[in-house]
Amino acid sequence: MRVHRIGLCAAAVIAYSILAQALPYALFPKAGQLPSLDGRFVVRNVDPVANASEYVGTFHSLFLEDTASRRTRKLCDYVGVAAVAWTKNNLLIMTEYLGKHTSRVRIFPADESSDLAVIDQSLLSRVGPVDLRPQVRENDHVFVEASQVEGETLAIGVWGYGKHDPNGFRWRCQYSLLETTISCEASPPGK
Repeated sequence: MRVHRIGLCAAAVIAYSILAQALPYALFPKAGQLPSLDGRFVVRNVDPVANASEYVGTFHSLFLEDTASRRTRKLCDYVGVAAVAWTKNNLLIMTEYLGKHTSRVRIFPADESSDLAVIDQSLLSRVGPVDLRPQVRENDHVFVEASQVEGETLAIGVWGYGKHDPNGFRWRCQYSLLETTISCEASPPGK
């Protein structure tokens, strides 16, 4: 298993002690909102409002509200569907489905203590294991999905198919929330 550092300067400051947990996801935009496990924050979906002559309906936005201060900030815009979950220490984990061909993982700290992390096809084609990089570079269907947090490690599944791998491929990746490093290995067929 190879480990690769992702260049997120302030993210190394995250010093969370996250207990093992499967991430209970809410699907946005349908969910509308999702409170953090401790109730300190709420993430909300907001759809754009436009004049009758403007096209809307594809793009959505996620906003984060501090429930004590009522302070709100925009986290991101997204297209389509997003699976969103909270960790016990108020990291918001989002798997964003970018249409029928790809997805990516985004990590937002609720308290703004560090930078956003994005784990996607582009990143993995640069920092993934050298012998596996053609799988994410040369296939046109590549999905990166968060699955669970154990300790300070986020488990991520990467899978896909296309010209390079018509029968598909699968990786298991571990992303360190503390060190902002990622390690990946190919999964045996059928796993």
